Amino acid sequence: MTLLAAGLILFVVVHSLRIFADDWRSQMLARLGPNAWKGIISVISLVGIIMMSKGYAAARAAPIVLWQSPVWLSHLVSLLTLVAFILFVAAYVPKNKIKFRLGHPMVISVKIWAFGHLLANGTLADLVLFGGLLAWAVMSFRAARQRDRREGTVRPAGAMGQTLVAIGLGSVIWAWFAFYGHAWLIGVQPFARG
Repeated sequence: MTLLAAGLILFVVVHSLRIFADDWRSQMLARLGPNAWKGIISVISLVGIIMMSKGYAAARAAPIVLWQSPVWLSHLVSLLTLVAFILFVAAYVPKNKIKFRLGHPMVISVKIWAFGHLLANGTLADLVLFGGLLAWAVMSFRAARQRDRREGTVRPAGAMGQTLVAIGLGSVIWAWFAFYGHAWLIGVQPFARG
């Protein structure tokens, strides 16, 4: 559990610099340049993700069950994760209507994904991992919206074609992950029978 918590803290701290240390972040970005800064953040993030993954896997080997979720919630989580994948992809597809309407679809996708996984999984490790990421996403979204209002951010309206690309690509990636990738990376088959 210590490795999971340490990885989560590392990941959240690195991704919260704009929330709690925006001036310092701006100074470092100016000093190092955007590519070096993104490289450092990416490496630290990857280390955090690896620590979280290994810590979560170890905690799953000896779970501390806090609550038992009904089986039907897994169907709801599947729907929520589909939406989360579409929103995540929409953050990277330029000029789509989803990004125009929501502003920060990637952070919203993390909120939906984490909330869904909290509904369906009731161990202490799940509460730490998904609860921690949900709390971070809520704070991050709030800070981003405040920054948008302060800076008067205006986004282009977006095109329907680009929106359909985001929806289609997000759905295809979700399907691959749901039926193959989740079992391969996480060791759990979401749609396993029985």
